[in-house]
Amino acid sequence: MEHERAQAGTEHHHGSHRHLVDLYREHAESGTVDAIVVPTIRHPSWLGHAIRLAVALDCPLVTLHSRRWSRPDEAAALLLPTGVDYIVIDVDDTARLHLPEFATSALVKGTPFHRATDLSAKRNTGLLLSRLMGWQRVVFLDDDIVVGGHKEVAAAAALLDDYDAVGMHIGGYPDNSVVCHAHRLTGGDQDSFVGGGALAVETTRRPSFFPNIYNEDWFYLLGETSLRRLAVTGMVTQRAYNPFDRPVRARDQELGDVLAEGVYWLLDGDGASWEAATRPAHWTSFLARRRAFIEDVLRRVRRRPGSTDRTAMEESLLAALGRLKLITPDFCVSYLLAWKADRHRWAGHLAGIPQLESSVADAMKWVVRPGAKPLRWWASR
Repeated sequence: MEHERAQAGTEHHHGSHRHLVDLYREHAESGTVDAIVVPTIRHPSWLGHAIRLAVALDCPLVTLHSRRWSRPDEAAALLLPTGVDYIVIDVDDTARLHLPEFATSALVKGTPFHRATDLSAKRNTGLLLSRLMGWQRVVFLDDDIVVGGHKEVAAAAALLDDYDAVGMHIGGYPDNSVVCHAHRLTGGDQDSFVGGGALAVETTRRPSFFPNIYNEDWFYLLGETSLRRLAVTGMVTQRAYNPFDRPVRARDQELGDVLAEGVYWLLDGDGASWEAATRPAHWTSFLARRRAFIEDVLRRVRRRPGSTDRTAMEESLLAALGRLKLITPDFCVSYLLAWKADRHRWAGHLAGIPQLESSVADAMKWVVRPGAKPLRWWASR
């Protein structure tokens, strides 16, 4: 095992949090993967790599679909001849899912910070289904992620004996926020941290959940006041995209980026506790740092020679600054306190869910909120 620490990008921003993670360049042991869970909004053709991985690991594949073009019926037809044990779920309405009423969601409802996305609901449903099916080692995999090989995933699963979660190195296109992409492209030191796009988790110890906010995976990795036991091994590749194609992307990411970076800033200090994030004084200073950081990146963007992406980068950073103006220290404290309450709410919710370890049909009854219309689903058995 080797520990690394990258240099921070500026005095206002930590370009890496990798020193918080136990880094395994290689891990020879092989562990069992109980299931692969893929939240998707894309056409079933994007599932090819996850299918091949499930075949190689001989484990069930769960795909959670939404939006018209993700076509769950076509995904089921694609999976049928592969021999993979699969569950395909059409998540057309998250209000029907058997999930708690999270305080973090209530806090942002009706505000500019509300996010009309369903990624966290899908991942939480994956955790719920894991309890119902008796799966202890689950790999979350995004549909735009390609894993180097199934042995690397099995190695990550083996590490779950000692860790609560094991991420994989992100190669290819970096997994960063829009602001951090701009920071890196203008000469800043910027690493990628562990993300939910390729994450092996142990589902029975110290349960955690994914809040509906950008960087929801960073919050999943937190304990009550410190970071959960976390390792990184293997390699995955993220497919390229243009982070500056829509300024609204940076605007919608800003609250989650601020909260996550603000919490991990404290963990970077002594690695022990982020408890100070529940006090306004921390956020008063951190929000000033955040503004100085984005303004510095914006100055660097404006000094770039003429290029096709300079205007788009500038518009995205201005959108982030506009949203940052709305974020107050008191709101940050309120969110962190709501998140802590939600962790207990989620643990209590899971405790009330049976471990059926039987039919998919029985499990799917529990995936839907009592009294709600059943979801459409397809399964190999």
